[in-house]
Amino acid sequence: MHNNNKFFLYAAGIFLSYFYFGIVQEKITRGKYPYELTKEDGTKVVENEKYTYAVTLVLVQCILNYLIAKIAATMWPQGEDTTRTLYYASMSFTYLLAMICSNMALQWVPYPTQVIGKSAKPIPVMILGVLIGNKSYTVKKYIFVFMIVFGIVLFMLKDKVKAQSEEASTGMGELLIVLSLILDGLIGAIQDRIRAESKPTGIQMMQVANAWSTLFLAVAIVISGEYLKFYEFAGRHPSVVYNLLMLGITSAVGQLFLYSMVSEFGPLVVSVVTTTRKFFTVLASVLLFGNPISSRQWIGAVIVFSALFLDAFYSKGAAKKK
Repeated sequence: MHNNNKFFLYAAGIFLSYFYFGIVQEKITRGKYPYELTKEDGTKVVENEKYTYAVTLVLVQCILNYLIAKIAATMWPQGEDTTRTLYYASMSFTYLLAMICSNMALQWVPYPTQVIGKSAKPIPVMILGVLIGNKSYTVKKYIFVFMIVFGIVLFMLKDKVKAQSEEASTGMGELLIVLSLILDGLIGAIQDRIRAESKPTGIQMMQVANAWSTLFLAVAIVISGEYLKFYEFAGRHPSVVYNLLMLGITSAVGQLFLYSMVSEFGPLVVSVVTTTRKFFTVLASVLLFGNPISSRQWIGAVIVFSALFLDAFYSKGAAKKK
């Protein structure tokens, strides 16, 4: 297949997979689940509950990610992976914590806010690179990061009236997004070491990392007893099982397209494609779920995405080791 055709195939796969992923994720985490409740006096009332099982949400994704990566590795045999077990285990543990924080944030903030916040990955990468990795950055890099921070502040700053009416939940979603970003920075540092020492393929990393994540999450879900609560919830709302399966499948397919594009075209092209995808995901969430976005927030969103595009184009020569 010609390179141009491959590019459009991979890009379309990433767009479609994560586009639908974002829609299903918000449908699960922010949807209302009505059920009939019988009171002591015999009267029946309809109550609404929310999906709060973040560990189960991530576990389903990791299981399906692993299975699809395993199938891909069987269809396209990979070479020997000499990566140390400690690297995979630590990367997986950090990755699943980041996903849990990100998914839990949706209980307090709308999906567009989460997407914009998660677009700030250059910030923890820069901070950890300077403090731990002994790196230095060009003036352009600092300008781009400043633009990202400024845009996020514009987008996430709550109006006074809304902040007062939602005082109980103010800050929790944003805090979880920040924690997720810090963990993303740690993941990047671990992945750099893996690539430098053993150079595994994308499918190998996807398979082993998700295997470790599945193990960690299975232990967590049993110890916490969440699996029992989720079982009861799914019994009341069977549709959530289908949505979880679709979420996991779209996540896994999206990862396969993404890793294929990294292998053939490099991370610079991938970052441009995924950044564009995020913008359309925000638009879809606003249009389909009615999440209100003010003019100020739109300005912030434009600043963030503009900075990410500029950073993607100039990133190859922007960061150097001392």
